[in-house]
Amino acid sequence: MINLDGKRALVCGGTSGIGEAAAEAIRDCGADVVILSRSASGKNTIACNLEDLDSLNNSVSKEIENNGNFEILINNSGGPPSGPLIDAKPVDFEKAFLRHVLASQTLVQLVLPGMKEANYGRIINIISTSVKEPIVGLGVSNTIRGAMASWSKTFSKELPPSITINNVLPGFTATERLEELKQTLSKQKGISPNEVEKAWLGTVPEGRLADPSELGQVIAFLASPAASFVRGVSLPVDGGRTGSI
Repeated sequence: MINLDGKRALVCGGTSGIGEAAAEAIRDCGADVVILSRSASGKNTIACNLEDLDSLNNSVSKEIENNGNFEILINNSGGPPSGPLIDAKPVDFEKAFLRHVLASQTLVQLVLPGMKEANYGRIINIISTSVKEPIVGLGVSNTIRGAMASWSKTFSKELPPSITINNVLPGFTATERLEELKQTLSKQKGISPNEVEKAWLGTVPEGRLADPSELGQVIAFLASPAASFVRGVSLPVDGGRTGSI
């Protein structure tokens, strides 16, 4: 049984999809969870846009000052719009780099002092299997996710002992984001959404989509003391789809 009693976790994008599943799994293991999201409301939430770094810095700093440090950080943000790389505009890359790499950098700088004080830290980035194999039709996303993986690997060499950073790489997971992508590809290819999904599942040895809760359980493990020697890893959770070693 994973035990996260006494730990505080900041989960970005924790109101839906994999982020929500991560928040639930970590909470079920005993941690106090604070959700950061544009649409967050109510207790134990921070309403903030990751593209506004000043607001992000101020909001999270205030939360730490008022309620204490975080030992766990889950970096998670919705992917950039789909489309071929040749059609991408500079602003597409700029916005994606801001909300993924720069926002994550800001958050690590904010939570790291508390992790050092606790002699315990877990930073987990929810990225994509595209860091192993680029996904056709996700040009900007492939580029930015790769940057996130390099950023994370660099931190794995710099962070002190007991503070780890790892990446979770979801495969095809039953989320609103995947449903939107399915509808987009359906229109682009002139085939039904079911045919799009069937083609996807043909590449997955497990033969199905992942449930977000399955990702949540992996994230909770990486956040736990049991994963103390796992560091700098990009872990596909994709039912065997990724072909690289």
